[in-house]
Amino acid sequence: MQLERSALKRSADLLGVEGWPRLFGTRTEAEKIFELVPKFQGVQVFDFAANYTWATSSNLNQFRMLHFATHGFVNDANPELSGIVLSLVNEQGQDIRGYLRLADLFNLDYPADLIVLSACETGLGKEIQGEGLVGLTRGLMYAGTERLVVSLWQVSDEGTSEFMQEFYKQMWQGRKSANEALRATQLKMWEQEKWRHPNYWAAFTFLGEWR
Repeated sequence: MQLERSALKRSADLLGVEGWPRLFGTRTEAEKIFELVPKFQGVQVFDFAANYTWATSSNLNQFRMLHFATHGFVNDANPELSGIVLSLVNEQGQDIRGYLRLADLFNLDYPADLIVLSACETGLGKEIQGEGLVGLTRGLMYAGTERLVVSLWQVSDEGTSEFMQEFYKQMWQGRKSANEALRATQLKMWEQEKWRHPNYWAAFTFLGEWR
């Protein structure tokens, strides 16, 4: 699978406000993944720049892949309030809008081949009679993406960083489809004593067009 364009973003390095702990593994995760991207064919967005304005920009519709490495949260009672955390402050230390919620996704244009939400519980939602599961996955597919990799429970920062690095190696260097790469990564993590516990690898699941 050849990558034409990819966007990598993470929440601000100043996380810790509003109860969100800093995720030190996300920077390593993004930087290592980006090393696999062909030169001049991707964009990295970190820290203050990884904000709500950038995430909702129409510029993102040019990318074939989007990778979000940050905190995720689910609201079982009101699924439209579920989302991911972007930068919560600007360079001056002022509070800014930093939550990209399900309600926002329905108004976005994300026609990507693949979106990866490297965060906790991003595959969860609320089962509503007549509508099915309502959560971030529905919002992203409504926004136009064909394939998703999301998580079903809270995941380890360090373990997820390792998992995602291996996932992209399997997909790009191993020339596997996203669902094949996910399965191969899970097996490889299981084979390593440090990452053998299912909490490190079993949370991630693939949704969408399997080919």
